Amino acid sequence: MADKRMSEDEVVAQLEDGMTIGIGGWGSRRKPMSLVRAIVRSSLKDLTIVSYGGPDVGLLCATGQAKKVVYGFVSLDSIPLEPHFRKARQAGSIEAVELDEGMLQWGLYAAANRLPFLPTRAGLGSDVLKINPHIKTVKSPYGDGEELVAMPAIELDVALVHMHRADAQGNGQCLSVDPYFDDLFCMAAKRAY
Repeated sequence: MADKRMSEDEVVAQLEDGMTIGIGGWGSRRKPMSLVRAIVRSSLKDLTIVSYGGPDVGLLCATGQAKKVVYGFVSLDSIPLEPHFRKARQAGSIEAVELDEGMLQWGLYAAANRLPFLPTRAGLGSDVLKINPHIKTVKSPYGDGEELVAMPAIELDVALVHMHRADAQGNGQCLSVDPYFDDLFCMAAKRAY
């Protein structure tokens, strides 16, 4: 079996302008920052970034490589809003798709299961549906007729995640208590690094 290990630059050479890239981790925790920095050093542009964001989103906004950001939040923990992201959003230099954290999770679940959408209560009663008119609601076909958010699949071209260990066969191992949805990012993507 061929060795599947790759350098950061070899991974970035597989990426293309305009791709939708899911970046694992949570806020500033367990982000694949060496891969993000390799993207920053590249000429990649017009990227759609999907993330529970932190410094990854900030760097790609600061360099102008992010065209669109789909996020549940973008924080540096003690700094509530990542400053480069805030500047890009306020300047209108990125398309921002703000979702409830649970909506982002269900969008990844839908993509991971190759479904067009999944129903959820996440986002109901908030302004998220007002600022995202492309996200629709559906009525339950069962007796209660409950209105639910029909969260569309968030399909990724590529997922970038940080693992604690990996081997030549392409297996990765996370040693943290919390995987931060990295498994969903990988399952929702055509390719994962």
